[in-house]
Amino acid sequence: MTAYEELRAQLDSLTTEAFRPELAEIDRLSTLDIARTMNAEDATVPAAVAGQLPRIAAAVDAIAERMARGGRLVYAGAGTAGRMGVLDASECPPTFNTDPADVVGLIAGGPSAMVKAVEGAEDSKELAAEDLTALDLGPHDAVVGISASGRTPYAIGAVEFARSRGALTVGLSCNAGSALAAAADHGIEVVVGPELLTGSTRLKAGTAQKLVLNLISTITMIRLGKTYGNLMVDMRSSNEKLRARARRIVALATGAPDEEIEAALTATGGEVKNAVLVVLGGVDGPKAAELLTASQGHLRAALELALAPAR
Repeated sequence: MTAYEELRAQLDSLTTEAFRPELAEIDRLSTLDIARTMNAEDATVPAAVAGQLPRIAAAVDAIAERMARGGRLVYAGAGTAGRMGVLDASECPPTFNTDPADVVGLIAGGPSAMVKAVEGAEDSKELAAEDLTALDLGPHDAVVGISASGRTPYAIGAVEFARSRGALTVGLSCNAGSALAAAADHGIEVVVGPELLTGSTRLKAGTAQKLVLNLISTITMIRLGKTYGNLMVDMRSSNEKLRARARRIVALATGAPDEEIEAALTATGGEVKNAVLVVLGGVDGPKAAELLTASQGHLRAALELALAPAR
C-alpha cells in the first residue's frame, strides 16, 4: 500500500471525514434553509461535549495542580486546531492577568500559519518536538495536543515529546479511538459526527474544540484563584475602559460606595483583587498584598486570614 493509499484509508475511517449523501444538494437550498440546517448541526455540539465532561474535569484538575507549582499550559495543534489553541492562550492575559508565558499556543508552521497554511508542517512530529524544546518544556508543564482527526502527527508528536519530558499530557480529538487520545495521559474525544461540508473540521469539530478549551482554561483559572465567585478580580486597571470595569467589579464584590472603591484601588495600585480585600478585610494595601501572597493568590483564603480573630 502506498503512502497515499494508506492516508486515504485512514481518512475514509474517520467520522469527521464521512460523506453525508442527504446533504449532497445543499447548494440548491435557499440561504435561509442552509442557515437552518447549519444551525441545527451546531446545536448538537454541546451534547457531545457534555459526554466528555468527567474526562475534561479530570484533565483540568491535573493541569491546575501543575500550574499551581509554577508550570505552564501549552496548546499544540495544526490548522484550525492550532488556531483554536493560540486563540484561547491569547485570551488568558487580558481575562485573568496571566503572564503571556503561562499559557502558550503553538501552531504547526509558526505564527504565520495563523493566516496562511504552511505546507507539510502538520505532518512533522519532529517540528512539534523542536517547538516544545524551544520552550524548555519540563515536568511541571501541561501540554494539550489538539486534532480533529486525532491522527495529526504534529499534535501526536507534541504529546509524545511532552511525556518524554515528564509533562502532563492531554489529547483532544473529535474521533473515537484516536491515536492522539491513546498517546496522552488524559484522552478527550468529542465525537461530533460528519461535517456539513465533508471534511471541513473548522465547523462542528472547531466549535467543539473552542468549547473544550474554554472549559479547560476558564476552570483552571478558577482553580488557581483568578476569580472571586464569577467575577474577574485578577486584573489590573491599566486604561480607562479597564478602570471602569475594575470599579464595577469591586462594587459588585463589596457593595461599597464609590469613594471607598476609589480609595481602595488607589491604595493597591489598581489591583482589583487587592482592592476587594482592602474593603472587605479592613486592611491596608501592603497588608492585602501580604495576605494574598500567603494565600497563593486565592482571595477567599486571604479574606479568611484577614477576618480571623487575633490570637
